[in-house]
Amino acid sequence: METTHEVEKTNKSPEKDKKCSAKSTVKREKTKRISSYIIQKLGCINVYERNSPARDSSPTHLIVMVNGIIGSASDWRYAAKQFGKVHPNDVLVHCSEVNCSNLTFDGIDVMGNRLAEEVNSIIIRHPNLRKISLVGHSLGGLISRYAIAVLYQQQNVDESSAEKLKGSIAGLEPMNFITSATPHLGSRGHKQIPLFCGSYALEKVAMRASGVFGKTGKHLFLCDGDPPLLVRMSRDCEDLKFISALQLFKNRIVYANARYDQIVGWSSSSLRRRNELPKRRNLKRNTKYPSVINEESSKPNTEAVPLEVRLPEDPVKAMEETMIRGLSRMSWHRIDISFKGGLPRLFAHTAIQVQNRYLHAKGVDVIQHMIDNFEFLEHVAAPAKLVSSTTGTT
Repeated sequence: METTHEVEKTNKSPEKDKKCSAKSTVKREKTKRISSYIIQKLGCINVYERNSPARDSSPTHLIVMVNGIIGSASDWRYAAKQFGKVHPNDVLVHCSEVNCSNLTFDGIDVMGNRLAEEVNSIIIRHPNLRKISLVGHSLGGLISRYAIAVLYQQQNVDESSAEKLKGSIAGLEPMNFITSATPHLGSRGHKQIPLFCGSYALEKVAMRASGVFGKTGKHLFLCDGDPPLLVRMSRDCEDLKFISALQLFKNRIVYANARYDQIVGWSSSSLRRRNELPKRRNLKRNTKYPSVINEESSKPNTEAVPLEVRLPEDPVKAMEETMIRGLSRMSWHRIDISFKGGLPRLFAHTAIQVQNRYLHAKGVDVIQHMIDNFEFLEHVAAPAKLVSSTTGTT
């Protein structure tokens, strides 16, 4: 015969088990969310914004630095500090935090929208901002191009303020748009990824495996639709004015690795056709910036030629030509880079950004060149420095 105590114990046991099970489930879910957050946000810290301007200052120039694929805000740590030292009271350097680690697989359009939202939030927090510049490394350059089109379109939705904000991006004066080792022409074209040594077979395998990098991989390999996103980004579309937004910047500068970059080809990062690339044997190093082997400025292409090219026998080449024609409708400053020494050559793609101050020390002069040719304020006539004499040999 069961006692009253035994009956109560028997009745309470299932309830106790349910409570323990529920607590265990909640704990597991909480741990899962925290782990997911850490993975997604790994490295996504604000590197310099909190230290850039003095506490009692009101910065007027926003510089947004955008990382590349599987990167993070910390990739720009060194460059951000150097930029902040130039005009510490006037410049706000912000290393983008919203597209890092595996979030960089979400697609250029998704990341561009996230960056646009981030920029808007910064502007709200700093009402004295008057100017804006963007600096993007690798994929970050494409994200930046998409984001400025979104920001440009957002301010033109309200017709009453459209005229007032004409010529601005997010209500700010566009100053510098800079990319370094950015695949402006995508990664699908022949020899656009030097690592494959020009092998069509390897390039075809890479294109079929582009899904490994999510939606971003499809965008980079131009297999996301007809036309692909990167092709649409080389012209003004009905919903987003990619070219109109880019043309507003006073300076458009591309830094391109002429050698040793195994990820992004020279023509893609410098916005040139392959037959337009300078002969490397004729290039000489800059005495002040040893890694710089060539500087040139291009004028806008005003020829009356169709912007869209169709070549049924070679659709990839047609897409490349379409992108070049679209982006050539504005002037560009091109800076070609070639690193000396064995170690920097192995890491040319990241050395151009100086992701690590010690491992990528050879890229320090590239960042200094970027700063010296950066237009911070109205009285700084930086563009005149871009074409300089060089001496020495490569």
